[in-house]
Amino acid sequence: MRSQPAQRAYHENVVDHYEKPRNVGSLNKNDPDVGTGLVGAPACGDVMKLQIKVDENGYIIDSKFKTFGCGSAIASSSVATEWIRGKTLDEVVKIKNSDIAKHLSLPPVKLHCSMLAEDAIKAAVKDIQAKRAATASS
Repeated sequence: MRSQPAQRAYHENVVDHYEKPRNVGSLNKNDPDVGTGLVGAPACGDVMKLQIKVDENGYIIDSKFKTFGCGSAIASSSVATEWIRGKTLDEVVKIKNSDIAKHLSLPPVKLHCSMLAEDAIKAAVKDIQAKRAATASS
């Protein structure tokens, strides 16, 4: 008796971003125009670093990520870096994990991966805002 072929466990969007992740890498965290968000999920061990480079008008001109985690975490990071490019800081903080999860068709057990991406975006924005406030006051 032949067994049934295994069904793909991940949605095609997850597989695409996992197999061909966009914007992997790092920016110089000491650059005054770079904000860094580093977040983690203690329950599963996933760690995500997302960085943004912001121009003088407040637009994100570059974004990079490094993620240690499952395919859903890597895909969520990749999608996030694509979605935030060309947007303002005010626009990107409105990106919700539910939007990323819907795009990737993440199952409930993987929703924390999209939450990491949302948290990383917000942390990177907070970092660049703190850098700019410190520069403005000095």
